[in-house]
Amino acid sequence: MAKESRASKILYAINKLVALVSLAAYALPFLAPKLFPFLSVLTLGFPLLLLVNFFFFAFWVLQLKKKFIPSALILILGVTFITKFYNFSDTKDRNTENDEISLLSYNVRLFNKYEWLPSKTVPQDIFDFIAIESPSIVCLQEYAPSKNFNLNSYPYKYISLHGNKVKTGQAIFSKFPIINKDVIGFPNSNNNVIYADLVIHSDTVRVYSMHLQSIKITKDLAEAEINEENSKHIFNRISSAFTEQQLQSELIADNYASCNYKKVMCGDMNNSAFSYVYRTIKDDMNDAFEKAGSGFGRSYNFNYYPARIDYIFLDKSFECTYFKTDQSFKNSDHFPLLTSFKM
Repeated sequence: MAKESRASKILYAINKLVALVSLAAYALPFLAPKLFPFLSVLTLGFPLLLLVNFFFFAFWVLQLKKKFIPSALILILGVTFITKFYNFSDTKDRNTENDEISLLSYNVRLFNKYEWLPSKTVPQDIFDFIAIESPSIVCLQEYAPSKNFNLNSYPYKYISLHGNKVKTGQAIFSKFPIINKDVIGFPNSNNNVIYADLVIHSDTVRVYSMHLQSIKITKDLAEAEINEENSKHIFNRISSAFTEQQLQSELIADNYASCNYKKVMCGDMNNSAFSYVYRTIKDDMNDAFEKAGSGFGRSYNFNYYPARIDYIFLDKSFECTYFKTDQSFKNSDHFPLLTSFKM
């Protein structure tokens, strides 16, 4: 038997360490950020751990060595986590000729009010996009009134705005009657959740649109020099936002508890699918991306990481038939999400 090289021993030691850290990471969705702020930040790196385990697994298999077992076990145990990051299914075609309900969720970033993008026609382009897709329900985050955006084709709407000089907020537009509407406010924050109770096919469905606390990792900050000061600043900003999001998610859960209707939750969570916040808000609903999406599901236009921070969750009794994140439509720092489902 050939003697094992020192490099092989070191690599396997690293492999076992990564596998051990990955195993511990599977507990992260159950740990409250307020109690474990450092660990909550690590959820952002969870996909990287899965990729490293896959690398080790493939490397040892090609070497025909049994050392692939630790990473293989991690990948098997984490199969449900893998599908939250990458869906291997092909995107299904959307059926627009039956009684399926369609919903679009989009963070429109104030319709480019402060000209982050060079385009001067963002409100009109978003209006045209919605007109072409013609979803039954439209939920918009970071909404602001615009003379070039008026969804008159939707007879029912709920718009919640705040601010003095600049009015911003969220909006729900519906082709179905709205019989009740309200807002879930968050302490010391301009973020919130709005909801509307819709009468759909003689049933009542509560549709939520969320916009949780932002991490505020801008492109300039992401491209800043990597040093101790900047790293500490980014870490503190993320852990603080995740702690606030914990409270916000628990307020949402309180509203769930008092709701007797079937539910749909959508919007900008500003957190990963491996987090305590995701687990709390998703509750027992289905993630539409996992049911009918494909690929990475990147919903935030960030160059360095396929961030999926926008979601659509559907009541477990609904059948999700279509899901797409339209990454070709670049009129915000987010991409629009579109789903269809049967009740």
